[in-house]
Amino acid sequence: MTPDLTNAVWRKSTRSDNNGGACVEVADNLPAVVAVRDSKDQQGPVLSFTSSAWSSFVQGLKR
Repeated sequence: MTPDLTNAVWRKSTRSDNNGGACVEVADNLPAVVAVRDSKDQQGPVLSFTSSAWSSFVQGLKR
């Protein structure tokens, strides 16, 4: 099932640069889902994760 992204608030990582590099945007304001997309292709495909799966991923990166 594709999540409803109508109210998604997209943000780029603070570690992203503004030189056209490979960046992702994350929308984590949606109920029970976190959406991820390519910042250079905002109309392109979106990956979606459960909130708990995304949290585990981020915690893994921090370790």
